[in-house]
Amino acid sequence: MVATPAADGRDGKLSCGYSSFRGKRATMEDFYDVKLTEIDGQAISLFGVFDGHGGSRAAEYLREHLFENLLKHPDFLTDTKLAISETYQKTDTDFLESEASAFRDDGSTASTAILVGDRLYVANVGDSRAVISKAGKAMALSEDHKPNRIDERKRIENAGGIVIWAGTWRVGGVLAMSRAFGNRLLKPYVVAEPEIQEEQFSDELECLVLASDGLWDVVENEEAVSLGKSEDTPESAARKLTEIAYSRGSADNITCIVVQFHHDKTG
Repeated sequence: MVATPAADGRDGKLSCGYSSFRGKRATMEDFYDVKLTEIDGQAISLFGVFDGHGGSRAAEYLREHLFENLLKHPDFLTDTKLAISETYQKTDTDFLESEASAFRDDGSTASTAILVGDRLYVANVGDSRAVISKAGKAMALSEDHKPNRIDERKRIENAGGIVIWAGTWRVGGVLAMSRAFGNRLLKPYVVAEPEIQEEQFSDELECLVLASDGLWDVVENEEAVSLGKSEDTPESAARKLTEIAYSRGSADNITCIVVQFHHDKTG
């Protein structure tokens, strides 16, 4: 298990911790990335969980390149949503090109949160998930990309693909999620176009949890953010969440990032 000290950003307005655990899987295919930086005097915080499938290469590529590419996008500060959408799809194309001669077809989810000034953008591809605690209530800021989601199934079928039941609903009878990076053989049905939710950064935001489905398979949204905001430190919360998921029998890699927001109540 990897658990790290908290990283602080935005002049103490937030702190984050993360924990990543291979769990009961033979191999580790989860990766994560945290970047706290500044552009033109603007505080920028980026958090991402990448859950690989069919191998670790796609998830590792996202950790190495996704946020780096996003920060270089010319419209990152002026049209953040557009920059996210274009960067994610371009990074997918770049990954497929880099793997053109490889005899494998792995893929990855991406659950990401990007805080630019007073705007929080949560961009999701796949079935990792972002949940926030807002004014005491748990609120999912992403909706899992499953092939049996009515809108996703329609999109896949309109592109000429099929959704088949094979133990669970799968694209082409193969993949149990409808959006992912990589998965060359399932293009154009499985896309890396992110769904993006936008939130105003305010005193109501208490805690954010990003995690792979190894956590969400056995932990409810409400429980995750409740623990996330009640622990003294975010790394303690992240570590406890991975331990709880493992103890409840999660059969997957388990990775989570916990971000605690600190508001000056005296101002």
